[in-house]
This record gives sequence, C-alpha cells and structure tokens, in this order.
Amino acid sequence: MAISSPGLASGIDIKGIVSQLVALERAPLVPLQQQAASFQSKLSIYGTIKSMVAGLGDAAAKLSDPKAWDLVKGGSTAPDKVGITVAAGTSPTSMSVEVQSLAKAQSNASTAIPIGSTVGSGTLNIQLGSWATGDFVAGSGTAIDLSVTADDTLSTIASKMNAANAGISATVLRDASGERLLVRSKDTGADLGFRIQATDDDGVNTDAAGLSRLAYDKVAGSFHGMALSQAGANAQATVNNVPISSASNTVKDALPGITLNLSQVTTTPVELTVINDKEGMRKNIQGFVDAYNAINSMLATATKYDPDTKVAGSLQGDSTAVGLQNALRGMMRSITPGGTFTRLLDIGIEIKNGGTMSVDASKLDTALSDPTGLKALFTTKSSNPASQGFGLKMDAFADGLLAANGLVTGRADALKNSVTRNTKEQDKVADRAARAEVRLLAQYNAMDAAVGRLNGLSAFVNQQVTLWNKNSG
Repeated sequence: MAISSPGLASGIDIKGIVSQLVALERAPLVPLQQQAASFQSKLSIYGTIKSMVAGLGDAAAKLSDPKAWDLVKGGSTAPDKVGITVAAGTSPTSMSVEVQSLAKAQSNASTAIPIGSTVGSGTLNIQLGSWATGDFVAGSGTAIDLSVTADDTLSTIASKMNAANAGISATVLRDASGERLLVRSKDTGADLGFRIQATDDDGVNTDAAGLSRLAYDKVAGSFHGMALSQAGANAQATVNNVPISSASNTVKDALPGITLNLSQVTTTPVELTVINDKEGMRKNIQGFVDAYNAINSMLATATKYDPDTKVAGSLQGDSTAVGLQNALRGMMRSITPGGTFTRLLDIGIEIKNGGTMSVDASKLDTALSDPTGLKALFTTKSSNPASQGFGLKMDAFADGLLAANGLVTGRADALKNSVTRNTKEQDKVADRAARAEVRLLAQYNAMDAAVGRLNGLSAFVNQQVTLWNKNSG
C-alpha cells in the first residue's frame, strides 16, 4: 500500500515530530547568531574608530607642519581698490600703496562693414610687442601668419585668430552700422601689445579696402587699418612713495611673499598690513581638539556600562578599546622638552573628567602671540621619540595604530576572522540539521509504511475470521 503523506497510515504527526527534532538540531544557531551580531557590531565600531584615528592623525599632521605656524594674513583699508594676499612665512609688515593707473590691454576695432560680408583674401601677420616708443618693437615671441580666404567673413576671421594662439583674442561687434572686428591682447602691459600686418591679395597692403583694413601697423609715420581703442599700458603705483610699474594688475614680484591686486585708481593712500594669522592657527588647533573629542566620545560610549538600565556598550570589557582610550589620554599629557611650551596644558588645552579635551580661549590667545614657541611644541624633531614635537608624536601614534600590525587594525582583523569562523559554524549547524531532517523523515516514513502494512494484514485476518465464523454457523 502506497503512503501518500507522512503519518497517514499510522496516524502519527510525523512532520510535527521531525520538525521539533530538527529544531533541536538547529538550536545552537541561536547563540551563534547572537554572537555574530555582536561581532558585526564591534567590527562596525572599529571601522568607525579607524576612520576617527585617521582623522586625528591628519589633524596632528597639520600641527606638525612648520608652515602651520608661519601663517600670516594680509589686510587692506580699501580691499576694493588694493587687495593683498600673503604667502606663509612672510614677515609681518605694513605699507602704504597708491595707484595712479591700472594696467591695460591693447584693443583695436575695424571699420564697420555689412553684416555677413567678406573682406578679401590674403595673409595677416600677428606679432606681439611694444608701441611705447611710438614705433613697434617686436617681442621675443614668434609671429603668427593667418591665412584668410575670399569667402571668410569677420566671424570666420575672428575664429581663426582665436584658434591661432597668437596672444590676442577677437570677437565681432554688431550694431545698426554693421559689424566690426574687435581685437584685444590677451594680457595687459605695454610690452604685450600687438601689430597686425596685411599681405593683401588685391596688391595694396596699406589702404582701407580689402584685407588691409584689418591691419594695425605704422608706415612712414602713419597708422593704417584698424583704429586703436586702447593702448597697452603698465600699471603705475607707489609703495611707501616708491614708484613701481607692473605689466599686470596682479603684482607678484615687487614684494617677497606678497601679492598686490590692483583694482582701482586711488585718490588717497591705501594702508596694507601683514600680520600673524592667529585665527588660522586657532582653527588648526581646534580641528585637532574636535578630532580627539570625537574618538574619545565614541570610546567612552562604546565601553561604558549603565547600572540603571543594565545596558553595556558594544565594547564594554574590550581590552583593546580600553587600552586605546588610556593610551590616547596618556599621549595628551606627554611632554616636549626644551621650548617655551612643553605641554598642551601650557597653551590652554586640557583634559577634563571623562577624558574630554577643552580649550582655554584666553590662555590659547596668549600662546598664539608666540608662534615660534607654538611651532617648537608641535614640530620639534628629535632622535628620541618621546622628545618629538607633539604634532609629530600624535601623527606617528595614529600611523602606528592603523599599521598592518597596529592595535586598531589588528583588533579589526581579529573580529573579521571571528565573523568568518562564526559563519562556518553556522553553516555546519544548518548542514547537520538538514541532514538530520532527511534521515528522520526517512526513518519515520519507513515506520509509517510498516504500520500501514501491519494494519492491512490485521484487516485481512479479521475479515477471514469473520468469514469462518459465518461458515461454521
């Protein structure tokens, strides 16, 4: 007799029994899954800790850079007229600046012609140089020859000029009178003007017809071709009443480390100053304090136990986390001997209860008045690691924690290995339970089939007995 469903012949709930037995086989999965969740939580926290340690190292690296303590900034009483930018390490100073004229780029315009019409064919020779003496003096750059066809419009010629990289830019201006070619030096300055000579296919190179109308040149004392809109000129200014001339309105080389940005002619002197950038230094210090407090807060939360709620942090009792917490606090109290300041406390940075770092603004402001002393505290180099500047020590400390065999990386790797082992253990339990389910179903189905056969035999015997009883009666 075929059994169509487990337990049909015997009346026993085989599926229920096997399900409960398999559940017992799978029972070890529960603690393994809880353990896996704990490992993953810790691994996630250590990932965050690694990122925070890297951030702390970056903040310390900024403090270990001597340039961080050479920060200066410029000030102007009229920044809309004369601006100032200053390179790190420039000595504090002050000066008075007056601007008599700004640097200008040479600009020319052609006569108007009907919109879209052509001007003739030939070659335009473009050369950069100076008209300061009244005659053209070519610069050191190579002249550019520009071929113009009979079909070229002003727009086409302007495009060719711009593509030629000849030190000029061109555009077309349109109005009621027609269109004009506007040509301008790309850079300002008396030495960066330009000359345009025409070789006109009409045979005349100096008239107001054909391609020669786009020239700008001087022949026999007279200019021909395009009209001059603006001559190239250098900026003229004085610094503490000393005259200076600059081809650009951005004056970079007149004063070491200082760039002047000339924007307007002045009527009264503009006072410029270069001072130590205390705010820039303070920002770097505060960035380090914030980076330390972030990791300290993370560790404090992860390792604490709340007796009221009886809830423990994910890293409560984790020796690596506790050791890191203590090591960080110890580093913050380290000493750099030999300078005006030897401890963070000397400049107003102190560790409060709970490990939080705070800054005494008044004390730090006083220390910022001595950038040389601050530089020594953070950047002093020494063959003895303990005597290194604080910035160097903290940068090296962070690098050590994140190294392949470092404390934080090592703990994170150990957790990854634990996750891998846990996954394998879960797979083993699940496989064992699956094999048990197959085995138990086979055994109970065999029993159910045997019971079915016995029930069939019993029914047959009872039938025969009944027949015998009738026949004997």
